[in-house]
Amino acid sequence: MARVLAKYSSESTIRFLFCNEEHTPWTSKTAAQKAKSRGDNIVAIFNMDGIGVKTAEKTAAGKKTNVTGYTKPEGKRLAELMAEVNARYSIGLEQRIAERPRPGDDDGSFVLAGYPAAVVNIGSFPYGDPNYHAEGDIPETCDIENAAMTVQATLAAVVTIDRDF
Repeated sequence: MARVLAKYSSESTIRFLFCNEEHTPWTSKTAAQKAKSRGDNIVAIFNMDGIGVKTAEKTAAGKKTNVTGYTKPEGKRLAELMAEVNARYSIGLEQRIAERPRPGDDDGSFVLAGYPAAVVNIGSFPYGDPNYHAEGDIPETCDIENAAMTVQATLAAVVTIDRDF
């Protein structure tokens, strides 16, 4: 995504944040709080956590899944955009939208800091990967093609927002 966007002439600033919500000091919570204290005008946050990972049954069946989870109405708009670009560009994901009862994951850090336009893209919700955060959570269990499709859809959503903002 970064390589494609490096050649893209954007109207807005597009940033990537690599962090880990669980390990201080490189947390999304720290990043969100610093963005808020700087007064950053963040219009959309796409967290990509566990893309390409899903239940063993869906993996074995060759299903290409993405669930876009949101907690605030501003996030729902982004989740709907993920479904729209998936259809518009025939990406081929089995796209689903899920409202979560409370902010979670790295996107939740931004929601709690006052940036409600935040979503998480994940392979399943609730997490269906039996190895998630366990010893068997290794790169070989990720469906790389599925992850690439999710990246493609997220990229399309980012460019759409940039052009329409």
